Amino acid sequence: MTSPLNLFYNIYERSLLASMKGKAVPEHIAIIMDGNRRFAGKLGKRVDYGHSRGADITERVIEWSYEIGVKELTVYAFSTENFNRTDDETVRLFELIANKFDYMRKNERTHEREIRVRAVGDIGLLSKELQEATRRIEEATKDYRKFKLNVAIAYGGRQDIVQAVKKMADKVLINELMPEDISENTVAEHLYPIESPSVSNVDLIIRTGGNERISNFLPWQANGNECAAYFCAPFWPEFRKIDLLRSIRIYQTRLEEQKKYERHREELFLSKMQDRCKKEERI
Repeated sequence: MTSPLNLFYNIYERSLLASMKGKAVPEHIAIIMDGNRRFAGKLGKRVDYGHSRGADITERVIEWSYEIGVKELTVYAFSTENFNRTDDETVRLFELIANKFDYMRKNERTHEREIRVRAVGDIGLLSKELQEATRRIEEATKDYRKFKLNVAIAYGGRQDIVQAVKKMADKVLINELMPEDISENTVAEHLYPIESPSVSNVDLIIRTGGNERISNFLPWQANGNECAAYFCAPFWPEFRKIDLLRSIRIYQTRLEEQKKYERHREELFLSKMQDRCKKEERI
């Protein structure tokens, strides 16, 4: 029997979906999946329990995003700062990610939906097993174009920009790249991932766990694009579909406000031009 709370959520979910109908959906969503460790601590469980439950939610979010019409999803799985954690936690987390990559590679839905999976970050810092699992999933999905899943592992936004600058400098030294030819597109092309098309601009960034900060995540793609941001209280393993739908509604509201502002500026410009023309006619 459905509980009153679940019944409320179902009704609310349908209401959110109805309010979104006919409006633009963000093409690229990036998520900072925060709160796995605090979720486990709240329940008195080991840290790896929180990571495992969080990985299950990630699978659902991929499904929801695909169904809603999102084209690209980037999830922050492990930052360069996370290497400060204990060896035991890091090893278990890397094993979990490797297992999830192998599961996705063998799952028919990955191939039916043509989901391209890519790792974004300094892959050389990962365990040998995770590097191999990464190569397997990237190779198996490299020709897919319907949906892109970017998994940020051993990733830091500043580090990403620094390594891009170094690569461009190396090319300049051997005359493979001229300084005057460097543009925003050139920088983007040298960001992670190294051997495939760069991550596109972010339309909506989501952070769970109650913290309202971006944490060095995709600064070039997110800040440069002035994307919408949605911060919510639930820990990542508690993230629900209604939370995703709420975030998309925030994006749509922001988009509508931008359009109103642009229309207002256009109307103001036309009004000034008309006044100027009238003055000139009087002269």
